[in-house]
Amino acid sequence: MERKTPLYDVHVESKGKIVPFGGYLLPVQYQGVIQEHMAVRTAAGLFDVSHMGEVLCIGKDALANLNHLLTNDYTTMYDGQARYSPMCNENGGVVDDLIVYKVRDNHYFIVVNAANREKDFAWMKAHAFGDAVFTDISDEVAQIALQGPRAEEILRKLVGEEDIPEKYYSCRFHRRIADMDCIISRTGYTGEDGFEFYVAAQEAEKLWKLLLETGKEEGLVPCGLGARDTLRLEAAMPLYGHEMDDEISPRETGLGVFVKMDKREFIGKEALESREVARKRVGLKVTGRGIIREHMELFDGEKKIGISTSGTHCPYLGYPAAMALVEKEYAVPGTKVQANVRGRKVEAEVVALPFYRKNAKG
Repeated sequence: MERKTPLYDVHVESKGKIVPFGGYLLPVQYQGVIQEHMAVRTAAGLFDVSHMGEVLCIGKDALANLNHLLTNDYTTMYDGQARYSPMCNENGGVVDDLIVYKVRDNHYFIVVNAANREKDFAWMKAHAFGDAVFTDISDEVAQIALQGPRAEEILRKLVGEEDIPEKYYSCRFHRRIADMDCIISRTGYTGEDGFEFYVAAQEAEKLWKLLLETGKEEGLVPCGLGARDTLRLEAAMPLYGHEMDDEISPRETGLGVFVKMDKREFIGKEALESREVARKRVGLKVTGRGIIREHMELFDGEKKIGISTSGTHCPYLGYPAAMALVEKEYAVPGTKVQANVRGRKVEAEVVALPFYRKNAKG
C-alpha cells in the first residue's frame, strides 16, 4: 500500500497524473514532461520531494558514527553545511547515497532516498555505537524543491538576505516564511540553481501554494517525477537503483571523490581497497535511431561491454542520451558502442559527463 505525501490532495486538485514511486503516490506530470523540464531550465519549477526520508543523528558520538557509516569525511563541517556521501556495505557496494547537514556539534540532519528509508534507518541503527541516537522523523517533515535560474528571484520575495544560503550545499535552519518554520537549503537534483525547503508536514500545502503564487510572474510551474528524472539525467546525477546499488561500488559509478580512503576506517573500506575498478560510468549520446533506456546490453561488435543504467530523450539538449557502466577500456569519449534495443542494435558514442552544464547548451 503506497503512502501519500502531505501534498497528495493538492496534486489531485491540480490534475497531476498520479503514479506509485518509491512507496508513495506522486505526480509524474502536470502539463507535460517537456514543458515542465523546459520551465526548470529557463525559469523555475516546483517539486514535491516529501517522499524523501529524514533522520536525525544526535549525541556526542554522532560524528564518529557518521564517519563509520559513510565513505565521505564529516570531520570538518561548519554549522549549516551539507555534505553528500555514499553509504557502503561490507563488500563495497552502495546501501544508499545521502546528504548530511550539520545542525551543530553532536547534531546532524540526514536526508535519504525514499525507497530506502526503512532499509537505511535499520542499517544505521544496526551499526550505531556509543552515545548516538538515530531517529526517523520522515513522517513529520515535508520537502519541497524550487529549482531553476529564477528560483532565487522568487525566494527573495519571501525572505531576507540573511535567510538565503550563499553557498551550494549549505542551508539556513529555523527561517520563517509566512510564519512557517523552515530549513532553506541550497541544494537540488536538476543541474540548476535552486532551493529545497524542509517544513512541518502540516504546513506543506500552505508553503506549496505560497511559492506557486509568488513565482507566477517568473514562470514557476509545478513539476512531476518525469521532469525530475529527465533533468537529473541531463545533469548526469546518479540515481540509486540505476547508477548504483548494493553490488555497484561508488568508484565504479564515478563517485570516488566522495570516498575518503585516508580516513582511518569506514564500512566497506577494506573491500574498496582490494576491489578492482573494472568498469566505469559513462555518458552515451545516441547517434542512431532510437532511445536507449535502462538495463540494455551494450556491445562492441559481438562483444558485450556493459549495460545502460538510465536513458531518455533529453528535452533541453534535443537528443536521446543514456548513462551506462562499461568496461573501463571503453570509457573513453569518442568510443563507438551499440545498444541492444528490443533486438535491434542502436549506435551510440561515449561522451564526457555531464551532458548539460548550467548556462551552456550542447
